[in-house]
Amino acid sequence: MNDAPAPAARAWTLALLPDRLAARLAALTGWRCRATAFFLGATATLALPPVSFLPVYYLAFPALVWMIGGARSRRDAFWLGWWFGFGWFAASLYWIGNALLVFSDRTAWMVPFAVLGLPAFLAVFTGAAGAVASAGRTHLERALWLAAAWTAAEWLRGHILTGFPWNLAGHGWLGSAALMQSAAFAGVYGMSFAAVLSAALPAALAQQDRKTRFGAGLAALLILALPWAGGAVRLGGAPAVGESVQPEGGMRIVQAAIPQREKWKSDRREKNLLLNLRLSVENRPDWVKHVIWGENAATFFVEEQPAYREAMARAIPLGGLLITGAPRRTAGPLRIWNSVVALDVHGAVVGHYDKSHLVPFGEYAPFRDYLPIDKIAHGAVDYSAGDGPRTLQLDGLPAVSPLICYEAIFPGAVVDRSRRPAWLLNLTNDAWYGVTAGPHQHLAISSLRAVEEGLPLVRAANTGISAVVDAYGREIGRIGLAQQGVLDFRLPKPIAEPTPYGRFGDWIFAIILAVFSAGLVVLRMR
Repeated sequence: MNDAPAPAARAWTLALLPDRLAARLAALTGWRCRATAFFLGATATLALPPVSFLPVYYLAFPALVWMIGGARSRRDAFWLGWWFGFGWFAASLYWIGNALLVFSDRTAWMVPFAVLGLPAFLAVFTGAAGAVASAGRTHLERALWLAAAWTAAEWLRGHILTGFPWNLAGHGWLGSAALMQSAAFAGVYGMSFAAVLSAALPAALAQQDRKTRFGAGLAALLILALPWAGGAVRLGGAPAVGESVQPEGGMRIVQAAIPQREKWKSDRREKNLLLNLRLSVENRPDWVKHVIWGENAATFFVEEQPAYREAMARAIPLGGLLITGAPRRTAGPLRIWNSVVALDVHGAVVGHYDKSHLVPFGEYAPFRDYLPIDKIAHGAVDYSAGDGPRTLQLDGLPAVSPLICYEAIFPGAVVDRSRRPAWLLNLTNDAWYGVTAGPHQHLAISSLRAVEEGLPLVRAANTGISAVVDAYGREIGRIGLAQQGVLDFRLPKPIAEPTPYGRFGDWIFAIILAVFSAGLVVLRMR
């Protein structure tokens, strides 16, 4: 018997697999279609931190393109994109519900709105991308339109209604230190565009034209390989991890790991303060000159408590500072800020920063006159917003840009570009989210700001994850989630000159997207 044709037959069968799969997905209707789109979106989030399994993009996005190809109308394509996005956000933002269970007696009723309502709203952006992608006449064209529309929708999501740029498609590249370096050039939105384009292009493998299949496959590979190679070269020319440090930057991060339910209790205030003070001085090396606590680690108005300030001053190294999160207020009219406060060895407040990008419903209640909802954070009065990113100059330290909580997730909005700082300081409190994916995502997203701006990032979280990241996004050290401890380190140096993204922000991404979209319009007209 002659078996010679068997390898050729198998190769032909494999070549037909994308075409057959595309046809089956495009033929789905009803609940099977919606469930499949939801499953694909949920599965795609495995590429995001903390799992960071990028290959799932190359399964989910081509499948979405094929399903859009079977949509009978633009409206049907919208709902395909919506169900994909609903799965994406429901699977990756489930941990928000944990924050509403901390004080479940008054906020548990909001859980369905957080874990289902918020993903349903955010999915409108991916639905719009699906509708735009349906303008393509072939799998290849729909893949190109999807990449452009998806990233444009992400940029809008990051800006309108105060913005929420969490779990962008570009975050799927954070599992690779080399791919992460592309943020220094085009920012996270540029990373999203490249990630979706590379992942969606294999949908063209279901087309009949061999040249199209080969070209799309090669382009998908190059869009991934070239940024990786460029990032590897960039890392190869960087100083060794921990080698390039600022001489005045000996610091200690304190992570007291106080549960959120016990954090603001008045009968626990002094006990919690003493715990932070003990960790600040215990076995501290002589080269540590500054101590950093997390967001609202001081649960009192520091400027109004001289006895507490005196106790805190005794924990500060000679000539150094204690930097902590704390509430701050003024009277007439009463205003309260979520702030960063710096104290010197005399117990004097020598600098402060007031959070400018507040969390809706967390730190203030929007539409308070119409919605009977109080803010979730401690206290009855809404926090006021500060003046935005600013560079703080403190004696004995390089100029710093303080960021509180999720202010660190907003690309292009973490520094005052008129006065570039030498490092980023992020004080946060992820105790609300427990041992979930939330704190891991928050750390990874915040670390990307270091690469974009070419600045080291110091992150102090009350219950973790506290970490220090250099200007290339490489981790110097960390204190794990829900662990009590300290991290002593020397502050890494910034990159000497601002990165391209640090100079131009999202303009680079905007120009790339505009040129690409213009090319698609011309292609569509022809």
